[in-house]
Amino acid sequence: MISAPRMDCALDAAMSMIEGRWKAVVLCKLNTKGMMRFNHLLKDIDGISPRMLAKQLKELEQDGLISRKAYSEIPPRVEYTLTERGQSILPVLDTIAKWGLDNMFSMLVSINKE
Repeated sequence: MISAPRMDCALDAAMSMIEGRWKAVVLCKLNTKGMMRFNHLLKDIDGISPRMLAKQLKELEQDGLISRKAYSEIPPRVEYTLTERGQSILPVLDTIAKWGLDNMFSMLVSINKE
């Protein structure tokens, strides 16, 4: 059973919006490439299934980090873009990525020394 994030902790509330393996990747792809369609995201993200991508996109949209625009065409066309709120989290993701690089490198070096 999945529990709701603790809203008495701002960090838990914020992390609940970007938790999971793929959300940060989706946000980074949309930041780098701008507007993307579902199939372009699917091809661009190695290892993600269509079902998981759809789930992650839905959650990101519900949290207001991305917007979804559907066109009444055949075949259907749906485009995803970052919202202003989604763009505001990018510096945080960048800081986390830098921390990861700094700390993962030192962990790899100490693992190799053993």
